Amino acid sequence: MLFLIVLTTSTSCMDQHKLKVIGHRGAMGHETENTIASIQKALELKVDMIEIDVFKLASGEIVVFHDDTVERLTNGTGNIEDYSWLALQKLVVTGNHKIPLLTEVLDHIDATVPLNIELKGAGTAKDVHVILEKYMEEKNWTLDHFLISSFNWEELKIMRQINDKVAIAILIEEANPLEALAIANELGAVAINPDYEKLDAEIAQKIREAGFKIYPWTVNEPQAILKMKALGVDGIFTNYPERVE
Repeated sequence: MLFLIVLTTSTSCMDQHKLKVIGHRGAMGHETENTIASIQKALELKVDMIEIDVFKLASGEIVVFHDDTVERLTNGTGNIEDYSWLALQKLVVTGNHKIPLLTEVLDHIDATVPLNIELKGAGTAKDVHVILEKYMEEKNWTLDHFLISSFNWEELKIMRQINDKVAIAILIEEANPLEALAIANELGAVAINPDYEKLDAEIAQKIREAGFKIYPWTVNEPQAILKMKALGVDGIFTNYPERVE
């Protein structure tokens, strides 16, 4: 009887730790990243969360795009932050897509899954906050639908100053992921999002012991996915959500 009780408890604990599948820039392994088509593909693949990147245009709009410059993905040139919304709409993204506004992405998802908004550009925190507040007041979105992340920790500090409740994740790239612990504590973050190649069992344990979830990026290959599962991470960013079982 004692054995049965222990077995049941152990199974229950494992069930509670479900790996979150986070569609990276939508499902960019299938459609051009950060487009409505990529967002739609991620929804079709039934991800647990979608991640996108945002910049602020010279004319003030918040748009969904990853790069500082538009050359890699469009038929245009120059810094995206120098564009007006009118000029940006003239660009064609690879695959015959358009660069969407953050509001267009929010409207398309319609609060069906949570959204991780990465503050890519400078000066994005305040405007993103305004948009989130509007969507929480007027649409189906709630605070639980949003996770704000950034490699630009100053933008995260601004977000925390103006919004003391929204969930924040600390992005860290080249350094040891443990170097994000101090800022994570300062901002009351919920997660640390490291490069998966920088993550090992010891680091993962220390992050968990500090009270933070772990969402590594960008985990695409089957062996890497298995390794992250073995480390007990809470979720992974992937271009191919269907590869995670």
